[in-house]
Amino acid sequence: MSKTVYKEVEIDVELTDFDDDDLLDEIESRGLGIGTANTRELLETIWLKRRQGQVFDTELDQLIYAALGKVV
Repeated sequence: MSKTVYKEVEIDVELTDFDDDDLLDEIESRGLGIGTANTRELLETIWLKRRQGQVFDTELDQLIYAALGKVV
């Protein structure tokens, strides 16, 4: 019969110890992220077009589909 032993340890870390890609990978691995790998690219495109006063309906529809799997 095998025995499982648990040990609790404290590690002092800051979020600044991790780069954005590490954090995004962790979020995705926990199933907390939205959509596919191009979600960030879609968000940046929407943000840029919105700032420039351009139409971004197509990209927004793609983002909704990537996040929810539903067509608008």
